[in-house]
Amino acid sequence: MRSYEDLVSEAEQADVTGWDFSWLEGRATEERPPWGYARHLAERLPQAKRALDLDTGGGEIIAGVPDLPEHMTVTEAWPPNARKAEDLLKPRGVDVVQAEGGHLPFGDATFDLVTSRHPVVPHWAEIARVLTDGGTYFAQHVGPASGFELIEYFLGPLPENRKGRDPEREAQDARDAGLDIIDVRTARCRMEFHDVGAIVWILRKCVWWVPGFEVALYEEQLRALDASMRDARPFVAHSSRTLFEARRRAR
Repeated sequence: MRSYEDLVSEAEQADVTGWDFSWLEGRATEERPPWGYARHLAERLPQAKRALDLDTGGGEIIAGVPDLPEHMTVTEAWPPNARKAEDLLKPRGVDVVQAEGGHLPFGDATFDLVTSRHPVVPHWAEIARVLTDGGTYFAQHVGPASGFELIEYFLGPLPENRKGRDPEREAQDARDAGLDIIDVRTARCRMEFHDVGAIVWILRKCVWWVPGFEVALYEEQLRALDASMRDARPFVAHSSRTLFEARRRAR
């Protein structure tokens, strides 16, 4: 294995825009949830008249769908990701809208399908507002305590934070906004990190995991991880994912 300094330097300089995780190939693994979100998304999108994908990142998920609806729109808040989504999706006729916060800049009952893979926060009232009556929300959310073995390694115990993204609470919020829940399923998936560079890269990409993360601030913990990994002991954590399907109640 290369030196600690080489691994960390490489990870600090690597691109972290978009939602492409291929940089981690050979360095980290993550089990996939059993339901196959991308496959179901590819089946549903061509059947929609007007579809909206929220928090699309760099547009990678939608770009991987072979057949899109005639009217396809995506939103993304972070400018570097929005630019990447434009490069990927505009040639296919997709409207890329830079939107942040809870308000969606679309009219009432505009879309018959709203999707999202890992929305930052599901703003249920806005989702319900832009859906047509009988329209569908289909998404894969980050579930409760996702990646917390890694987060708490750096930040210490966070018992209150572990209660966030509770599927039952999110489902009730969706009902209160005017949606009927069709399906809610949660899975925990094993993650393994095999070198310290993978740790540095993921914390640079998922900036909300360890806010303000800098190598210099956590060098002691990073070097301890590096020493353990050199003894062929990967760092193990678990992601948490929730599949949501809901239908807009008649107004």
